[in-house]
Amino acid sequence: MRYLHTMVRVKDLDASLRFYCDLLGLQEVRRTENEAGRYTLVFLTAPRNLEQSAAERAPEVELTYNWDAEDYQGGRNFGHLAYKVDDIYAACQRFMDAGVVVNRPPRDGNMAFVRSPDGISIELLQEGRPLAPAEPWASMPNTGSW
Repeated sequence: MRYLHTMVRVKDLDASLRFYCDLLGLQEVRRTENEAGRYTLVFLTAPRNLEQSAAERAPEVELTYNWDAEDYQGGRNFGHLAYKVDDIYAACQRFMDAGVVVNRPPRDGNMAFVRSPDGISIELLQEGRPLAPAEPWASMPNTGSW
């Protein structure tokens, strides 16, 4: 397993970039604009991480800017922790066997979400290529929020 990033929702992307980049010293490494989902993702890293191979880099910070205004309450601005796993189906099965709800099943063989006992959302991503869709995951609905 490999820790990937921590996601934080931001209300003002420009102000957040000034804070994280100009003041804190992080550097933008990639950006994704999603018109259909109406959001922008900006991934930031410490400058020394750029000297490392991808496998050696420390986790990044993902700034998520939702284009439609939202007032984040109750820690909703903190999104999730993300980890790559060797077998997403096996990982989700371990959680289910332990009584943990898989909030967003890995229908695509690539991504799932669970919550910690304290309600922290955890994103699981398949290492390498997505696995072929398989049951019971392919037809399993979302449960709750993540």
